[in-house]
Amino acid sequence: MRRGQTGEYQTISLTGSESYRSFIPAPLPPVPLLQIDENLRDLTDRALLALGRLDSVSALIPDTSLFLYMYVRKEAVLSSQIEGTQSSLSDLLLFESEGAPGVPTEDVQEVSNYVAAMNHGLEQLRGGFPLSLQLIREIHQILLSKGRGSQKDPGEFRRAQNWIGGSRPGNAAFVPPPPDRVMECMGQLEKFLHDEPLKTPFITKAALAHVQFETIHPFLDGNGRLGRLLTTFILCAEGALKEPMLYLSLYFKKHRQEYYDLLQGVRLDGDWERWLSFFMSGVKETADSAVQTANALVKMFEKDRQKIGEIGRMAGSALRVHHALQEHPVVSVNRASRLTGLSIPTVTDSLNALTKLGIARELTGQQRGRLYGYQEYIGILNQGTEPS
Repeated sequence: MRRGQTGEYQTISLTGSESYRSFIPAPLPPVPLLQIDENLRDLTDRALLALGRLDSVSALIPDTSLFLYMYVRKEAVLSSQIEGTQSSLSDLLLFESEGAPGVPTEDVQEVSNYVAAMNHGLEQLRGGFPLSLQLIREIHQILLSKGRGSQKDPGEFRRAQNWIGGSRPGNAAFVPPPPDRVMECMGQLEKFLHDEPLKTPFITKAALAHVQFETIHPFLDGNGRLGRLLTTFILCAEGALKEPMLYLSLYFKKHRQEYYDLLQGVRLDGDWERWLSFFMSGVKETADSAVQTANALVKMFEKDRQKIGEIGRMAGSALRVHHALQEHPVVSVNRASRLTGLSIPTVTDSLNALTKLGIARELTGQQRGRLYGYQEYIGILNQGTEPS
């Protein structure tokens, strides 16, 4: 439904002759209210069913934390790639294992910050902290705590104008609200998240809030990454997911231009329904993919345990090292020793045995400071994270 422009423009005059127009979005929910036709209702129902299947899978995985450890990192890599970093999942795992990633350290630091920010937000929500402006600022502070962006007021709503595309506001593709309107817009968004003025179904709330956050662009940097995180935080805060197992960055990356066009389409034409159709399709596709990945990992772990069980007297220690690799898919001998409580010689022998079985692979080619990776595990999660 084309409602027309979903906000107002404010003309800002600069010194000299140039001026620009910044866009101030109207509060949510949309006016007139959403028109849910049969097709959109069907897409929404399919997305909800897929979310339900994904949520139930978390109860079937023997150790959900093992899956989430890697899945969260995959999301961090993908979301940062959308913003232009070139780091891969393997780069991040090497960085966390004190190895040397194959891209500039700043790229990997940005991804590592994303992991820390995500974990902080989820821990606060689990502890009963509401999804609020305070929490959003806390998450942003961690997101930009180190490396690139750390000089751009982490944790503070912007006090300067930003813009998207172009070299200045005057030739930008889109200019968000002026800084003196940011707090007003974010306060309205917070009320919407808390079901004011009216209750909104959680999946629709997540879809609308993502667009509104990206339109406000409340920070000087990190808005895209935090806006994508917001979707998962809403689903967890609303109780739709017990574990944070849905991330849309791969879907947005695959359909990047359509994603940007639809965001702008909402602002200019008020076509929230087209955006909702895209979002619901993304939720279904992403949830189905996550279920397939979780099932594939469970089967892989069991297959590898059976192979290890057949190697004789080394099987017990090799199984302990195998479990450590599930927690940390790239490890050094020293780290595997700390994780398992086994001696350095025993860990070395176990890793050699796992390498012969094709489960682990030595990554450095060095005699000292070797790192070992759980190859098939990394390969499954790596799908779609290759820098483009």
